[in-house]
Amino acid sequence: MLKDQTLLEIEEWAQQKLSECEAGHDWWHIIRVRNNAKLIHKKEGGDWNAILLAVILHDIADTKFFDEVEALMLIEQKLNEKAIEQNTIDHVIKIIQNLSFSKQWSDSTFSSLELQIVQDADRLDAMGAIGIARAFSYGGHKGRDFYNPEISPQKYSNASEYRNSNSPTINHFYEKLLLLKDKMKTNTGKKMANERHRFMESYLEQFFNEWGETD
Repeated sequence: MLKDQTLLEIEEWAQQKLSECEAGHDWWHIIRVRNNAKLIHKKEGGDWNAILLAVILHDIADTKFFDEVEALMLIEQKLNEKAIEQNTIDHVIKIIQNLSFSKQWSDSTFSSLELQIVQDADRLDAMGAIGIARAFSYGGHKGRDFYNPEISPQKYSNASEYRNSNSPTINHFYEKLLLLKDKMKTNTGKKMANERHRFMESYLEQFFNEWGETD
């Protein structure tokens, strides 16, 4: 297990790095993902040290806010400074490199139980009531319409299209959030996703009823 002081120092470093991110990707997001990961790990197992470190550090390499290559170098440097075992560092870096939704268009073949757990835990935070709040928080941060009935949801064919999209926030439900339930990897994650998925469907039904669209 990681020493308490080592973990605290890594957490403080990550919290400082994330201090200027918008509310959906701040330190509280990390806390929520960690809580999700704990629940999944309890049922599924895996190397908790690798899971925990990947959770704490994953958004430091989020391309929405940081340069991924530079961030991964900084993460590896920080973990080396804290005398983390090299095999754990390598695993954590691979998890972070393969974590995001946009990586589905990459040609990476890396997989591990720990990646599946962190990925499920992170995706759960993009679903349900919190996922809805995060979607509108980020949409506002980017200056996007929250809905425009003249703009239809898109189907992306590569990571660049997805990352450069400026779709209204409601479209994001159909372009990503409602797709997550069927992309969960662990049995525990799948069960946790079901309720959050149903909540989003109910929210959208109410949203369109209030807007005046019933189809």
